[in-house]
Amino acid sequence: MPATKLAALIRQKQVSPLEVTTAVLAQAEAAEPRINALAHLAAEAALAAARRAEQAVMRGDRLGPLHGVTATLKDLTPTADMPMQSGSQIFAGHRPTEDAPVATRLVEAGAIVIGKTTTSEFGWTGVSRSPLTGITSNPWKAGYNAGASSAGAGAAAAAGYGPLHQGSDGAGSIRMPAHFCGIYGLKPSFGRVPYYPPSVGDLTSHIGPMTRHVADAALMLQVMAGPHPWDFTSAEAPPADYPGLLHQKPMGGKTLRIGWSADLGHARVDPDVAAISLEAARALAAALGSELEPVATPWGPTGVEIGRFFWSAHMSRWLPELDKWESRMDPGLVACIRDGAPVSAGDYQRMRTRKYAYVTEIHRFMAGLDLLVTPAVSVAAFPAKDLQPAHWPQHPWDWLRWAEFSYPFNMSGHPAASLPAGFTGEGLPVGLQIVGQRFDDLSVLQASAAFEQARPWAGLRPPLA
Repeated sequence: MPATKLAALIRQKQVSPLEVTTAVLAQAEAAEPRINALAHLAAEAALAAARRAEQAVMRGDRLGPLHGVTATLKDLTPTADMPMQSGSQIFAGHRPTEDAPVATRLVEAGAIVIGKTTTSEFGWTGVSRSPLTGITSNPWKAGYNAGASSAGAGAAAAAGYGPLHQGSDGAGSIRMPAHFCGIYGLKPSFGRVPYYPPSVGDLTSHIGPMTRHVADAALMLQVMAGPHPWDFTSAEAPPADYPGLLHQKPMGGKTLRIGWSADLGHARVDPDVAAISLEAARALAAALGSELEPVATPWGPTGVEIGRFFWSAHMSRWLPELDKWESRMDPGLVACIRDGAPVSAGDYQRMRTRKYAYVTEIHRFMAGLDLLVTPAVSVAAFPAKDLQPAHWPQHPWDWLRWAEFSYPFNMSGHPAASLPAGFTGEGLPVGLQIVGQRFDDLSVLQASAAFEQARPWAGLRPPLA
């Protein structure tokens, strides 16, 4: 049941927050031995919060928009009442002393947090495993990749661990699990949701919703968005009424210019993923009453070197930990750290100059479009023990080669979503990426909702038995 409906039924006293939380916990506990989506399950605290929420309903208290609805937080999001272990043995058992703004906002809106979802070590990779929690399985196929650092959130959403899941995205970590797990994930415009603690990724990290329904993502985003003094990059503008405006036509109903790129000018894409993405892109354009226009992206190939340079350079911050912890760290992360370690300050600044020129080109390109549509990821799920699919070129750490569609829009800050586009012949989900104008998160949500209405996906559930 979507969060929008649950919240309404709770306010009407037709459903109890305690019943909702009990059911969600039962589902999570039943599925966890196979899925392993939770780094920490806070069952007792969630039930206590649900009892308080039920009492508030019965007293007639003023209720928040998420009152009594369950949610999860990612294990890179600090809260004072749960561990934040970042998928690493280095921080096993670590307890922060404060709550991130996004956690505070969800709880103040009435959400009941049931736990923390798994992440790759420090969120470094597009594969759902970490030295601390092991493999998080794709609900559609046991042992297969659930995608990127918000994999636990994506798997939990697909497996029915409640309707609302918080993700974060530094190079695709919301959109990639959404693609692999067959759910909806939105990376909002940079600064839309305050990010804390501050990321060292040079203004590329975003927080956003991961849900089964677009309307739930709209509601969750409205709660999380807005400026906060702890994040100096957070956007000053308050969020739009995303839920209230969701089913209006984007941009006042004008005929949209929708660009399509199958490869951003350079990306390799598996044939089945390419075919499913193109068919879904055409369906999206039809749902919006527009034409799908193939467009050239001359800036695309430039991002290959830039993306890899910064990924390893930023991960090299963990170099001092290798002396003590290397044997207990992800070997791919260790290789990535070592590749980035020789980068000098001069190297970094020279590449940063190239990066901002690249970002400018993306912004100039997007100024001529209302939406850009691409595949979300180049491949469907593959065994999570592997860093690359077996039929792809291998590398000690470079997983970006099958995820070329996401990181450009982390650097540029545009809103981008992955929505369920279809399934491969093996029954594995494929996502379609929609990119919008900077700060036009609403149009991305509205376009997503139009596609969802034309081709509903929430009733398609993985075989968990």
